[in-house]
Amino acid sequence: MSSDHHPDARARVLYSDEGLHIIFRVLDRYVRSITTDYMGPVYKDACVEFFVQPRAGKGYFNFEMNCGGTLLLSYVTEVEVEGKKKKNYEEMPWEYGKQVEVFHSMPKTVEPEHTEAVEWRIEYRIPFGIFEKYLGPLGNVAGQEWRGNFYKCAENNSHPHWGAWSPVGEQLNFHQPDKFGVIKFA
Repeated sequence: MSSDHHPDARARVLYSDEGLHIIFRVLDRYVRSITTDYMGPVYKDACVEFFVQPRAGKGYFNFEMNCGGTLLLSYVTEVEVEGKKKKNYEEMPWEYGKQVEVFHSMPKTVEPEHTEAVEWRIEYRIPFGIFEKYLGPLGNVAGQEWRGNFYKCAENNSHPHWGAWSPVGEQLNFHQPDKFGVIKFA
């Protein structure tokens, strides 16, 4: 259950010839961040997430990052197991994770919890090559429509909370590509 804390989180996605540029700005309190290892449970910390599906009918990429700039990166597809659909999370190796160029305004770790109001930012560049490893050439993204969602969460602090740009419905589950919003590149 979410607490009464509702941070103001804003996200923006831009593109260049090299890749996507993601910017999060968060006005927050109760900020705690202790995960420092790639692929660690950053979603438990003060965290922002960008899930993106460049091609309809294909899997989606899961970029989760705590306020200290630690990344969790997966490629998620639905697979059928014994007649039931299940998610298959492929952890992307560090070889790809290290290609994501990250700027973070908070220290790598925030412990104890920072309870005063603070603005923190996460900015990163995702090379198109990360997407193309799974999807093949993307071509010029100008005019393309991708699907995705932006999230803000914090699980292990004094005021746990979860928020989404595109509503996820009654079920608190960010892994619902059918609920992703449309991202149109101008």
